[in-house]
Amino acid sequence: MKNVNLEEKLSQLKRKSLTEDDILTAVKDILNQDNRNDDAILETLSAHNTTTRNNFDIDLLETDNIYHIDQIKKMCVDYRLRFLDSRFFKADLPYEAIAKIKKLENDHNVSLSGFKIMAPSKLFKLENYDDPLLFATIGNGYYYLIHKWGNDLSPYRKVLAWPFKNFENLVFCVFILSMFLTGIIPDGTFHGEKTADNAGVIFLFMFKSLVAITLYYGYLSGKNFSVSVWDSKYYNN
Repeated sequence: MKNVNLEEKLSQLKRKSLTEDDILTAVKDILNQDNRNDDAILETLSAHNTTTRNNFDIDLLETDNIYHIDQIKKMCVDYRLRFLDSRFFKADLPYEAIAKIKKLENDHNVSLSGFKIMAPSKLFKLENYDDPLLFATIGNGYYYLIHKWGNDLSPYRKVLAWPFKNFENLVFCVFILSMFLTGIIPDGTFHGEKTADNAGVIFLFMFKSLVAITLYYGYLSGKNFSVSVWDSKYYNN
């Protein structure tokens, strides 16, 4: 008796039950269905967000990916990022993000919506990206991190964003910069030798000038402090 080759037997059975056209048609239907799922997810990502919670199976969630809105806000303020509905995101989402959404939907038997993205403000109006994070709302101020892509943020971004965090930080930086500029002005530039009195006058001049320049620039560019714009959908902030 000849040994049985299971692969050959399975192939023979397939040839008896299905023609090649039947197989191709079935596979094509599956792929079309999968494409329809992708299109439905993309449509949800670009639609107006009114969802306040998703019915996740709490036992299947990874606790490392659950974040409260206060933690997200602090991160946005520290690094001058935005946390907005996914419909405002103008760059292309990587397919890995779509695949992870599909997996979550299959695992939790739910259609997800209420997507949010954390990213620099420029990414909500330019086709460029730099470390965006895709979230879905859980409810009660909690969000589930689905996918991160792009390049890591520069370690200097937090330092550069610190002056624009709030009004107090900006005034402090202008104050320090004014002191520095006063200190490097050579003797004889104003009223001969530098003394404590004329140094104070120079400092006040520098401080007022820098405040005026800062306010003028802020007004022209429509900029605001990070603590006020982290969840703003308007570009001129």
